[in-house]
Amino acid sequence: MKNIIKIYSYIFFALWLALASGCGGNVPKVGKLAPSDVIVAFGDSLTFGTGATEAESYPIVLGQLIGRRVVRAGVPGEVTEGGLARLADVIEEHKPKLMIVCLGGNDMLRKVDEGHTRSNLRTIIKTIKAQGIAVVLVGVPKPALVTGAPPFYEEIAKEFGIPYEGKIVTDVLYQRDQKSDAIHPNAKGYRRMAEAVAALLKKAGAI
Repeated sequence: MKNIIKIYSYIFFALWLALASGCGGNVPKVGKLAPSDVIVAFGDSLTFGTGATEAESYPIVLGQLIGRRVVRAGVPGEVTEGGLARLADVIEEHKPKLMIVCLGGNDMLRKVDEGHTRSNLRTIIKTIKAQGIAVVLVGVPKPALVTGAPPFYEEIAKEFGIPYEGKIVTDVLYQRDQKSDAIHPNAKGYRRMAEAVAALLKKAGAI
């Protein structure tokens, strides 16, 4: 009986995760990237690669998977307000063709008002798009026993018509063998993140 309950629990979670994720259906298209085009992965510790080596971080692995230069512009502990403050300098320094935004987890950990987080993310994406740079958004889960990326990530992605990956970070953090601690992946988890983003970029026509 216990095994049957466990099986049904896994099935329920898989169905719930599929419904909660934001990577289904049609993916908005972005311009095809030339081999010389630069991608900036912009975010916090998940982008920095806390819990693994630099070479194992998702931006570095992603670059290997897609054959493009991916800059690892992640700052551990950063909230969306901090990301917004440094955004212009990052764009000026690297002049990317595409940016992958993965922010908001620290806002939720610090209980920043959701409206403030949403506003900062919208401004970040609006600023990037105003520079003629393509944007991909990655949602992160809200700290909770049973969780997923908050709906505002998908809502923002739909508002701006940009590709969105809302499942992978939650999925990785539910797998004990894919995380280094409660909120960070390990090398295996970061590789899965890189693979998911690579698949999304392919669906969006970027590669």
